[in-house]
Amino acid sequence: MIIGFGFGNPLQSIIMLLFTSLISYVIFRSLRNLGRGKQNPLLEREQRKLDYYAQRQRAREYARQFDLTDEEIERRLDEEDRT
Repeated sequence: MIIGFGFGNPLQSIIMLLFTSLISYVIFRSLRNLGRGKQNPLLEREQRKLDYYAQRQRAREYARQFDLTDEEIERRLDEEDRT
């Protein structure tokens, strides 16, 4: 979320708007990265890939086990991920 404000003459207002928006953006990015920690991008990518493969495998098992449509499989996977 980017928050900015400005007042005064139009040029000064635009400069203040850009400056406060930049500060807001930097704060947002730093807080978002702080929550993630210092993870290696390759490890994070590998984890996402493994999660994707696991989800695809579960979808294949559902398709084999039950005669489900793609929408029903997605709904079941979403319910399973929430728990």
